[in-house]
Amino acid sequence: MNYAKVLFDLYGLKRNEKKSVEQMRQLQNKKLREMLHFAWEHSSFYRNAFERAGITEEQLSTLPLSAFPVIDKNILMEHFEELVTVPDLKQEELRQFDREADSGERTFRNYHVVHSSGSTGEPGYFVYDEMAWNQMLLGIIRGALWNMSMPQIVKLLAGKPRIVYIAATTGRYGGAMAVGDGICGVGAEQMYLDINTPLSRWVDDIRTFRPNMIIGYPSAIKILGEMVERGELAMDLIRVISCGEPLGSGLRRFLETVFHTEVVNFYGASESLAIGVETGWEGGMVLFDDMNVIEVEDGSMYLTSLYNFVQPLIRYRISDHLVLKEPLAGSPFSRAEIVLGRDEDMLWFEDGTGNRDFLHPLAVEGFCIKGLRDYQFRKVDRAVFEILAEVPDETRREAVQMELQKQMEKVLTEKKLFYVQFYICFVKEILPDSVTGKKPLILTDDTDHEKETAV
Repeated sequence: MNYAKVLFDLYGLKRNEKKSVEQMRQLQNKKLREMLHFAWEHSSFYRNAFERAGITEEQLSTLPLSAFPVIDKNILMEHFEELVTVPDLKQEELRQFDREADSGERTFRNYHVVHSSGSTGEPGYFVYDEMAWNQMLLGIIRGALWNMSMPQIVKLLAGKPRIVYIAATTGRYGGAMAVGDGICGVGAEQMYLDINTPLSRWVDDIRTFRPNMIIGYPSAIKILGEMVERGELAMDLIRVISCGEPLGSGLRRFLETVFHTEVVNFYGASESLAIGVETGWEGGMVLFDDMNVIEVEDGSMYLTSLYNFVQPLIRYRISDHLVLKEPLAGSPFSRAEIVLGRDEDMLWFEDGTGNRDFLHPLAVEGFCIKGLRDYQFRKVDRAVFEILAEVPDETRREAVQMELQKQMEKVLTEKKLFYVQFYICFVKEILPDSVTGKKPLILTDDTDHEKETAV
């Protein structure tokens, strides 16, 4: 991304903040109709789905969005090649590309490929061309610098902010890919601090880099805050940007207090990496209506992306839950109270001398092993945990066990958690949480699973 062009395009996107509610609805509807017509013309899946629902091409310009059929991740994966609007995208090729993530290739045939977290089952793939990717990056930059005017943004960026990104930074996680590209686009300096890095290195890395902005998982940022609170670190921050996990009000207050700065909570998903933002005073999450349409029906959330024409997502069900609210006075954007779907604890371990370190759920949930339908973690002791694995095909269990053992040992080695032991237990079925719709990756209660074998 060219720096001057980023500023120019960001200015254009921020102008939408000055629109009236009615002007925003008109803009959103215009983009929606363009997407519906494009999907009809270029996606055999959508044309067939619309026709089966009794929708004609002429009605694309007038029918309410609620009249269109709903899709979900299973439908997307089953009909991937029919749904995308370019002929050269094959799901199995993307899967192979994902398996070779360590090859250093950032794009697949000029497409940005995001590997979904897999928290609701087998991972899926979400593809952005350069135009969609850049539009999404602008949405992320706008959200990260929310409530700042363009003169304030220009002044901030002129100072070459030093940004540390603390999260799962390997693989094809959309957050890591987008944050890296966005930071480069605004000419800032960046440092990745992977959550698998041993805690003993965090202090040295932070002291050496001297960041003045933090982006990352709130549970990981909390650890930095506790280091500051204990006097192990001194940090002078302009802004803290939370993403990838729920941010509760208590944790927000702690971060604001310990870092003495504003905390911005950014909301995105693999399906659309720029959905909304919350700074604490809005009374909810501001939704980017100029980039997506968010619907809520019977407690379910549906996303329609207005900028990704390569892989149209129209009324795509997302397992997060939210409650829509009226816009704030003077703002054109919708608001939502989010019943956040993922709120796992981290796996903390302790050796015999009192040293503590952790495994973060988002660092280990990207395992993609043939035959492994789903899995969870359960803490057993201060240095012992179980992996509960759902493998319906019993003939695959030995191969799954070997690959899972290898990948988990690699993670533990990277974290230098040599004293930690784990066991793999095969279970009949892993079910999502009945309230959130997502399965907790880490069980902290006595939830009973029917164990079949343990290895």
